[in-house]
Amino acid sequence: MADVSTAMAAPRTTAHVSVNRPNPVSVGTIVWLASELMFFAGLFAMYFTLRAAVPGEWAEQTAKLNVTFAAINTTVLVLSSVTCQFGVWAAERFQPVRSGSIFQVSRWGMNEWITLTYVMGAFFIGGQIFEYAELVHEGLTIASSPYGSVFYLTTGFHGLHVVGGLIAFLFLLGRSFAAKRFGHHEATTAIVTSYYWHFVDVVWIALFAVIYLLK
Repeated sequence: MADVSTAMAAPRTTAHVSVNRPNPVSVGTIVWLASELMFFAGLFAMYFTLRAAVPGEWAEQTAKLNVTFAAINTTVLVLSSVTCQFGVWAAERFQPVRSGSIFQVSRWGMNEWITLTYVMGAFFIGGQIFEYAELVHEGLTIASSPYGSVFYLTTGFHGLHVVGGLIAFLFLLGRSFAAKRFGHHEATTAIVTSYYWHFVDVVWIALFAVIYLLK
């Protein structure tokens, strides 16, 4: 009986189950990017609809595109996703700045990687502006033909998204320099910014394949 009473008197321990909730900022960013994906899906639908309606126009105007130059510009943008991800990994290590020489790339921090990503993104925008100038010189404008309208709308809206990413990188770098201690908030900002940048890069790969390769 003593054993029974002792067991009844002993306090019961409740096992606590820890639940790892998803970061609300990351979830919100993913949901917003999903809506952006639908926006670009509409642009793709417009492109293919007009292409089916006036196929002769496409055969004439696509000859003006400089595929080699666009491929180089695309490569720079795709590689910028790699440098951006290296910056995210540095942020997850809570390493905002490099720990060695500027030439020791393996010791770079988030700021160095994000700065390089920014330069590569700006190079892409500069290349797109140069391409626009060349096409306008050849007579292809947004009002010249259905092809011109859909070309400038699809690539132009994507270009605006790239500019938005560049602004986000500036905000990220500013927050990193202003922080007295680089912590989880700064790392989370780097992560969600990379989500956006990777999304922009993937969309451009699809645009490049559709506009420049599927002639």
